[in-house]
Amino acid sequence: MLDAKSGNIVVPGEGRLAHAPADHPPVRKAKIGVLLANLGTPDNYDYWSMRRYLNEFLSDKRVIDYASWKWQPLLQLIILTKRPFSSGANYKLIWNHDLNESPLMTITKAQTAKIAQGLAERHGADVMVDFCMRYGNPSTDSKVRAMVEAGCEKILFFPLYPHYAGATSATANDQFFRAMMKEKRQPAVRTVPEYFEHPLYIEALAQSVEQAYAGLEVKPDVLVASYHGMPKRYLMSGDPYHCHCAKTSRLLRERLGWEKGAIDTTFQSVFGPEEWLKPYTVEHVAELAKQGKKNIAVIAPAFSADCIETLEEINGEIREAFEHAGGETFTYIPCLNDNDAHITALLAVIEENLAGWVG
Repeated sequence: MLDAKSGNIVVPGEGRLAHAPADHPPVRKAKIGVLLANLGTPDNYDYWSMRRYLNEFLSDKRVIDYASWKWQPLLQLIILTKRPFSSGANYKLIWNHDLNESPLMTITKAQTAKIAQGLAERHGADVMVDFCMRYGNPSTDSKVRAMVEAGCEKILFFPLYPHYAGATSATANDQFFRAMMKEKRQPAVRTVPEYFEHPLYIEALAQSVEQAYAGLEVKPDVLVASYHGMPKRYLMSGDPYHCHCAKTSRLLRERLGWEKGAIDTTFQSVFGPEEWLKPYTVEHVAELAKQGKKNIAVIAPAFSADCIETLEEINGEIREAFEHAGGETFTYIPCLNDNDAHITALLAVIEENLAGWVG
């Protein structure tokens, strides 16, 4: 019979070409793969798990672009002897002990399951959905290999970052293409671009704010949109991340119908001695408290899933800075995670990028 997807003549039930010799490798029915990608997670919060994870993360030239001869001795001899302890302690505070995994892993699994269900309802078994991590497990290599072995002749690679940045979207794509280099028979591929201004993404953010505010007794004086930071030097070198973040804040404010100044755009997770994008969230919330804005809410639009940077840094360090400066009510609005509006937005982005591949 003729397989409509691949154009090959396949013997029914046997998975081999009708004209091929008996010892020819089986030919699987062609599928389309949708591979979601997130930043990553350590396997556990013990010293060696943390050290392996941090070594992979902080050795990425897209993340830390200093010359190796200068950076690696500092990383290996100083940072990786101390930081795994402090980072491990922070992970332990937020760890999903029931499933023995990080919240990012739990949430990414839930997102993947819902997206797989949504695509199955539209396209049946012809589309395979899975996820990988840029750092740690499951690795990008292993998931690309699994998709190829499953018969995926086309793969849509989707870094779950609404805003483009070299240290997030680009490095995820880099790793994906490195995995592709190992394949004898490479499938056709597409990568999903940033979706920071997609109407359904903005709608999902707005709904999360409205739902959070509806449950508050005291309305926040200001909403702080805290985005992951990056060195200012990256912006000056052409990385569009800062502009993408600013536009998301504006579009969110407009969708909510709020006046200018109702949302502050800030940046968190500063690392190293050089200047990063400002204002820094941890300093800005303290300044708000000193200015008399005693009730604030914080949202993290750049994160598709709650993780160490949101659950521990925002809801821990940044909350403490606000309260220590005299703040009274600090409301953290969770990431979009696997809520229905977010999944609807992600499915729309996927469908748009599958155009021409599916009916």
